[in-house]
Amino acid sequence: MMSDVAIEVKDLTKKFGNFTAVDHIDFTVKQGEVFGFLGANGAGKSTTIRMLCGLLQSTSGTASVGGYDINTQTELLKRNIGYMSQKFSLYDDLTVEQNIRFFGGVYGLKNDRLKERIRWVLDMADLTGREQSLTKTLSGGWKQRLALGCAILHEPKIVFLDEPTGGVDPISRRKFWDLINQLSSQGITVLVTTHFLDEAEYCNDIILINAGRLIASGSPGELKTQHIRKPILEVACDGVVRALERVRVQPWAIETSIFGTLLHVMVENENEGKRVIRELLASASITVERIDRIVPSLEDVFLYLLERDSNVQAGKEVVAAR
Repeated sequence: MMSDVAIEVKDLTKKFGNFTAVDHIDFTVKQGEVFGFLGANGAGKSTTIRMLCGLLQSTSGTASVGGYDINTQTELLKRNIGYMSQKFSLYDDLTVEQNIRFFGGVYGLKNDRLKERIRWVLDMADLTGREQSLTKTLSGGWKQRLALGCAILHEPKIVFLDEPTGGVDPISRRKFWDLINQLSSQGITVLVTTHFLDEAEYCNDIILINAGRLIASGSPGELKTQHIRKPILEVACDGVVRALERVRVQPWAIETSIFGTLLHVMVENENEGKRVIRELLASASITVERIDRIVPSLEDVFLYLLERDSNVQAGKEVVAAR
């Protein structure tokens, strides 16, 4: 494995009986980068993470994480990575300090070194003074930071975060991503799974997975500019849900979605698209404030690629049935 590569995945596959959860995926993660792993629930993200952490054997293919083979060097691998699961992996009936000490013992930390790392976690998680609080009494944001601290007590160079911001408020999510960026600035590689597309903007590189298959990869900028060539129009209007219902059934509307309080519409031609949208919505007594061409958001790209992949797979099924 090249020296600047932290994770290298080759033809990785996982099957459960006749069900293929992860389907021959390949990707590379560079040292020190924040790598986003995106996909809807059930797409295969967590299964991939569990294989990369040595918790699940692959059916075929392999991967190297920090130089360790995920199938043959699992114990060495586990000692040299950090892993934070969707449920934070904390013990609710233990105090904050007891949780930290427990994980410190798991990682073999003792004496002064353990004391030093306990102080670091308390400071990082903003929990100084709450050492004796039961973990179950903490807010989601505090639990989140405590779980991260416990996952990296032993200062691993590679950290896996599986849906780490689920169930926490937007401010806590933002603070958590500040911590992730701090880790990256220290040369720590972070692979994070998420279904929050706004969070993916913080990643250096991203892969999109659907039904176990890798369908796209690149930086956020590359994904926005390389996959969607047709104009996307952003429509500000009243009654955005009614507008969506009217527009989405039109043959000239290639893709439609609601983005906050705005409507996004992909069309073949910008000027013609603006004209027909205005006419259609006016006929439905929907007031249009503006229509602008925009750079696609990651949400636009994600929805477009999912739709395209679904159409491709449906086409294959039709061919196979003939």
